[in-house]
Amino acid sequence: MSQTAPIGADVTPLPTPPVRRAAEVIALPKPGAARLPKLSAHANAAMANVLPPLITLVLLIGLWEALCSSPSSALPPPSQVITDTWQLIVDPFYDNGGNDKGMAWQLLASLKRVALGYALAVVAGVALGVLVGQSTWAMRGLDPVFQVLRTVPPLAWLPLSLAAFRDGEPSAIFVIFITAIWPIIINTAVGIRNIPSDYRNVAQVVKLNGLEYFGKIMLPAAAPYIFTGLRIGIGLSWLAIVAAEMLIGGVGIGFFIWDAWNSSLISDIILALVYVGLVGFVLDRIVAFIGSRITRGVAAA
Repeated sequence: MSQTAPIGADVTPLPTPPVRRAAEVIALPKPGAARLPKLSAHANAAMANVLPPLITLVLLIGLWEALCSSPSSALPPPSQVITDTWQLIVDPFYDNGGNDKGMAWQLLASLKRVALGYALAVVAGVALGVLVGQSTWAMRGLDPVFQVLRTVPPLAWLPLSLAAFRDGEPSAIFVIFITAIWPIIINTAVGIRNIPSDYRNVAQVVKLNGLEYFGKIMLPAAAPYIFTGLRIGIGLSWLAIVAAEMLIGGVGIGFFIWDAWNSSLISDIILALVYVGLVGFVLDRIVAFIGSRITRGVAAA
């Protein structure tokens, strides 16, 4: 017989069992999902840099095609240029001996001359720029001479160099050297003269010798100016070699243009000019890239 609790007695309630909640599922990011914003940003930046010049190029080519499609036009339209020079485009490395070589060999011959002349100009230009920028007496004695010589047109040096070297190859290299050296000297000297006085004071405090001061203080501080001169110099070098090769002959893009003119091959000239512009642009970008890497974190004073 069951017993019933008396009236008024305390009754302790039984504990309520805990309510079980459904397990919460946390979605993990998919592999590579974190890279999507970065890739999107890079794609947008690339489109912003590439799309405007691409649209401009298409418009210019379309305008050229429209203006030169008339039979009475003196210049061929781009469609005819491609047709006339198709073999040069698809086979740039052909070599039939002598000066009859593909566009790649013509450009490589010119680039070799530019590399030699420009390298000499860099070494001599930086050295003379440091001397002029560091020494007041050197600046007073050499700067007027440099200012006069730099105004002489590049091709005006060619007859003199031919008389001195009696050979077209070193003459062309000398023309490149004498053309590229002036902006390198001037910009290097400006950079040296604009080194902050605090840098010089620190060098005196830590007692740096001349070589340590040159490598650790002078060159890093003047590097933005130096690379500005180097960029100007490489552009002038490429301009000078094309003009010089027209006169000295041999293998090279300049002589190729002159030979095409003598043969009335206008389409060949236009193709060569396109290559000249592209190579000049690449050379400038290379020097600018090297300068940005070396001068990273260094601001011009």
